[in-house]
Amino acid sequence: MKNSPVALLPILLFLSLFIGSGLFYQSQGTDFAFYQISAPVAILPAIALALFLNLGGLKNKHLNERINTFVQGVGDNTIITMVLVYLLAGAFASVAKSVGGVDAVVNLGLSVIPAQWVLPGLFVIAGFIATAMGTSMGTIAAIAPVAIGLTEATDLPVLATMGAVIGGAMFGDNLSIISDTTIAATRTQGCNMRDKFRLNLRIALPAALLTIIWLYFQGQSVQVPPPR
Repeated sequence: MKNSPVALLPILLFLSLFIGSGLFYQSQGTDFAFYQISAPVAILPAIALALFLNLGGLKNKHLNERINTFVQGVGDNTIITMVLVYLLAGAFASVAKSVGGVDAVVNLGLSVIPAQWVLPGLFVIAGFIATAMGTSMGTIAAIAPVAIGLTEATDLPVLATMGAVIGGAMFGDNLSIISDTTIAATRTQGCNMRDKFRLNLRIALPAALLTIIWLYFQGQSVQVPPPR
């Protein structure tokens, strides 16, 4: 492969996005200007540009080969692959939350769930969102305010309500294929994602069913106002 200044384009793109956005927001008087677009976000377009540049030996390679070449050039194959998946998974979760996907799922679920099923419903909704987003802490942060609001407007027990949210979030995070722990486990142990998912499901599903039954009896006398 011949040396070419074109190879510097990815790093220049990253610097332009990160530093340029920081300078722009600073000129607008925005607080924490250089944190408005974080470095992990700015690096993604630069990585994409590096993969698609047709330079020398990469010219006739397929995308998978280019990714392998890129990963080997950066560092350890297993670690770098996990880092890339973390970046993309985090971007997906952030976009899903920013476009209102979490709020929409919560409101839709509460609008169709009968009052006596609110506690099991919160558990299932939290599990669904955690599975989709790959983060238990992010799920708790998104649903906990809704759960607290329900306890204030009804006679729902606070401990049981928050327990349903936290339990569902942990249940979903354990099964999510974009969870950091799942990615790390499969990559470091060299096992298939579907095999880990099946094993986790066998362990977590019986506990989840028992939890849903217990939460159902805890919420028998609850009266829930219609969602806003």
